Amino acid sequence: MAKKTIHTLEEIYPESAVAAQRERYEKSAEEFRSIFGDSDQLRYFSAPGRTEVGGNHTDHNHGKVLAASVNLDVIAVVEPTDDNIITIKSEGFPEDSVDISDLSVHEDEKNSSAALIRGVAAGFKNNGLTIGGFKAVCSCSFAAFEVLIGNILSGIYNAGGISAVKIAQIAQYAENEYFGKPSGLMDQMASSVGGFVAIDFKNTQAPIIENI
Repeated sequence: MAKKTIHTLEEIYPESAVAAQRERYEKSAEEFRSIFGDSDQLRYFSAPGRTEVGGNHTDHNHGKVLAASVNLDVIAVVEPTDDNIITIKSEGFPEDSVDISDLSVHEDEKNSSAALIRGVAAGFKNNGLTIGGFKAVCSCSFAAFEVLIGNILSGIYNAGGISAVKIAQIAQYAENEYFGKPSGLMDQMASSVGGFVAIDFKNTQAPIIENI
């Protein structure tokens, strides 16, 4: 299931919400410029929040779940850079700057957003995918933050060709190995795949996903 490239706000949001969402994106772009300076290379990314419909925690035991994305999303305004530094300013949080030329686990980063950034980059690299630096301003939540980073690396450095399933698996890897939380795969999968889905985790490397 490949990621679909979206070109307009009308493709993401209902007609009644487009004006408010345009204002939201413009406000984030203004914040980006106030922090990092003007740029003519800004890119925009989104990842939805998620809800657990049924089967909570059965993903830990290779079970079956019902999950859905919701119409509250996290967004990022992004500028690619030609170095190996990922810098993210999340709304309401201090700025994170991570040098992804070092992809080892940093014990002092456990339970931090920096760990998730480094972990997602490591997951991409471990899967033979391309990574690189960028600057971003974003609004954030937990599982969606990891998926958002994956969407950015996919969109900028891999032509948007990384599947939703692979992004979710990499997000879980980052959370397990770098952040230090032994989470299952349901939250990341619900955010990455989107929609209302049934997921069978009998084989977590190849989960069976059915749109409801």
